[in-house]
Amino acid sequence: MSCTGYAKVAHTVHMSALGLPGYHLHAAYAGDWQLSATEMFPTVVGDMDSSGSLNAQVLLLLAERLRAKAVFQTQQAKFLTWQFDGEYRGDDYTATLTLGNPDLIGESVIMVAHFLQSLTHRLVLGGELVYHRRPGEEGAILTLAGKYSAVHWVATLNVGSGGAHASYYHKANEQVQVGVEFEANTRLQDTTFSFGYHLTLPQANMVFRGLVDSNWCVGAVLEKKMPPLPVTLALGAFLNHWRNRFHCGFSITVG
Repeated sequence: MSCTGYAKVAHTVHMSALGLPGYHLHAAYAGDWQLSATEMFPTVVGDMDSSGSLNAQVLLLLAERLRAKAVFQTQQAKFLTWQFDGEYRGDDYTATLTLGNPDLIGESVIMVAHFLQSLTHRLVLGGELVYHRRPGEEGAILTLAGKYSAVHWVATLNVGSGGAHASYYHKANEQVQVGVEFEANTRLQDTTFSFGYHLTLPQANMVFRGLVDSNWCVGAVLEKKMPPLPVTLALGAFLNHWRNRFHCGFSITVG
């Protein structure tokens, strides 16, 4: 554990065929306690657009093994989502409890419990229980999960009453990464298959990501950094062959 801290502000202007141009202000603060390269506490991350809508997250370290997170989302002045998470990390397992949109007056809540157990350094098994309650409706869904991690690839499988989901990710080298995903939804009677790739060109300061699925939807995003300026230009396009819909846009990120 080490002591450090930083604050960062970024600005994004984007234009798209889907709607009017927009502006986003991103702000992040990380506190003094750093447990790893990706974990710093306390951490506050916020994003506000030109209409006044806000997305914010707060991460706290309550104890060495206990973490807490709060998530808030507003649409202009109206609250849409408020979520609270608690996570306990043992030596070879992780337990998480999430409360979504708790409303004591309306007697409604969404509760999600996760548990993951490492059987070996490569194999992880666990499950998820989702419970929801609102006036006139109550139910629960149980899902079993497994994950196997090798040196250059990761495979996952989730099976529950709502269907099944499987994924495979492979890192060919430092520049090329590919992945496939399969999902079957028993409630909607729908099955989809998708393939994605991630191509990094460090000499050109470019990243190219693409996706194609079984519904004949094709999408791609090209990101280009422009050193020495702290500017990133992104170009994106999405095409749905079945519905004959095409969308494109670009964004500029400063920071």
